[in-house]
This record gives sequence, C-alpha cells and structure tokens, in this order.
Amino acid sequence: MSGESNILRKVFSHLSPLASHLFSYLFLLTSSLFLLTSCGPDGNHFEITGKFKGLNQGELYIYAADGPSQKLDTIAIINGGFEYTATLDAPRTYVIVFPNFSELPVIGEPGKQVTVEGDASHLKEVEVKGTKQNEVLTAFRLQTSQMTPPEVAQEAETFITDHPQSPASIFLLNRTFIQTATPDYDKASRLAAVIAEASPENHTIARVQKQLEGLRSFKVKAQLPKFTATDIDGRTVSSADLYAKVNVISTWASWSYDSQNAQRRLKRLEHDHGSKLRFVSICLDASPQECRRNMDRDSIRWHTICDGRMWETPILNQLGLYFVPDNIITDSNGRILAHSVSTNELDRKIEELLK
Repeated sequence: MSGESNILRKVFSHLSPLASHLFSYLFLLTSSLFLLTSCGPDGNHFEITGKFKGLNQGELYIYAADGPSQKLDTIAIINGGFEYTATLDAPRTYVIVFPNFSELPVIGEPGKQVTVEGDASHLKEVEVKGTKQNEVLTAFRLQTSQMTPPEVAQEAETFITDHPQSPASIFLLNRTFIQTATPDYDKASRLAAVIAEASPENHTIARVQKQLEGLRSFKVKAQLPKFTATDIDGRTVSSADLYAKVNVISTWASWSYDSQNAQRRLKRLEHDHGSKLRFVSICLDASPQECRRNMDRDSIRWHTICDGRMWETPILNQLGLYFVPDNIITDSNGRILAHSVSTNELDRKIEELLK
C-alpha cells in the first residue's frame, strides 16, 4: 500500500489546496463505498456463498419455495465454490437443487449473507451458517437426517409450534404435512393456524391456508372440474379428452427428479395398456424449450401444457394441483379415483384401477 500512498502524495502536491481537499474527500468516499460493498450485501439483497468438497465444477439450481412465482435460476460451481445474490424486500425460503436432485433449504433475509459448506458425497450433512434462522434449520435437518418419517413429522410439529414466526416453519409445514406421500391436511391446517396467529401479515401462510381449504375439500369420487387449455404444440386439450378407463393429470418439472421418474413410469404403463389409459401433463418449467427437450428424451407424446408461467399457470389452481410432482386420477366419466398418489405407488394404483 506504501507505493500507492507515495503516488497519491505526489498527485496532491501538484493540486491547489481546494482541489487537494476535494480529491481527498472523493478518495475517502470511494474507499468507504468499496469497504461497505466488500463486506456483504446491502439492505435490499441476500447473498449465498458456498464451498463444496468433492464438487469442483458443475451447476446447481435454485428456486424460491414460497411466493406466488417460483423462478428457477442456475448457479455455476467454479473451483468448488459458488455465489448467488437475490434482491429481497422480505424473508423468503430458497431451495438449492444438487446434481443428484437432493434439495437444501436456505432462509433468505434482506441484507444478510450466509455460507453453505459441506462434502458433495454427504449432502445430508451440508451446513448453512451466517444467520440464526439458517442455523436453527440446519440443526433440525442434521437432527432428523436419520429419523423415520413419523419421527420427522413429530419433530417438525414441535419445531413449528416453538418457532411459528420462522420462515422455516412454513417450509417444514409444506414438506412434512402437505407435499408428502401421506399428507395430513387436518394437522397441516392446525399448524398453519398457529403460524398465521404469530404472523398475521404473512401473505405466504395465508396462501397456504387457502390451498389447504381446497385440498381438504378435494374428495375422491367427486367430479373433476371442467377445464380447457392449450398444450405445448398449440393443440386444445380439455377435460372432455379424458375418456379412457383410467386418466391421469400430472405435474412435473425438469428440476424435479421425482416428477420426471413419474413421467417415465406413466410412459411404461401407456406402452403396456394402450388405449385404456390417457394422460395430460402440466410442466412447470420456466422454459418451454427445456420442457420440449425432456419430452423428446423420454418420448412423451401426450398432451403437455407448458406456458412458461410456472406456478402461475391458470390450470393449476383450477384443478387444485399445488405441488411437483402431483396428480389426479379419474375414470371415463370424470369421477376422481385418486389424488396425490406418490411416485412409488403410482404404478400399483393404476394397475389396480385398470382391473
């Protein structure tokens, strides 16, 4: 730094006193701004930095798990490290999707910075540090990583009850009691009420409560709501097209391995049973081109709706489909036979209905 100081002294010596003072002021101001920006994000941004052992190059996906829109971004890993910055005016929960499709929740807060560290071969042990909210959520993940689903549910209920104002509670509510193979909508509604009471101005939990009202009233043997939409090829598709013995409406996305696995299972069933089955899929990709690439890869030829609007695609709310993957199974008269069947149970359920 001494060399730079000598140069500045020589510059100042050739300036008038007023100009010298002005130059000094501008230099100090610029230096202060540099120090401020180098210390972390400003009050309108949230920053994630990470370092992985065993993962030198590659890509991660990241999306916001709450809010009306879930935009998918790509994060480049270079020399084992990565950075991501988001503009925020309120706390949000982000989900980082790893190359093996496992997911890591991260609580974003305006003006905050967190670090993600771990071994790529032990992703369940990855830690998120830098804020109290993330450290509490990390502790929960590590504590429950080896537990059975019922044990995890019990711990999640305790966490939500003890931390109703934490954004992590909404995430755990969704993943443990709603977006699961065995949803418990009654318990989810009770816990949502606890969160809403603690945070009455929280629009995210208000939206979750509205979704739960629809899910709790979504009865098997009820009639499928009538719909009309346009698929990725510009063809019209409607509820009238579902006239086979068994019909499946499913949601998927290129960033969800489980949902793509479900699509491939449906493709095998179509091969085995032909005209006894009909499918309509809704892809939540932001890019119809990416949707098309996946369809071509898996030889998907049935109606697929993908308008690039992700969670704002109108047909989702119309049919009460809030998750990826999700599904509705109907008979030839539009009567609902099953709803939200897990990917592992999908084959067995459809084979059973075909009998």
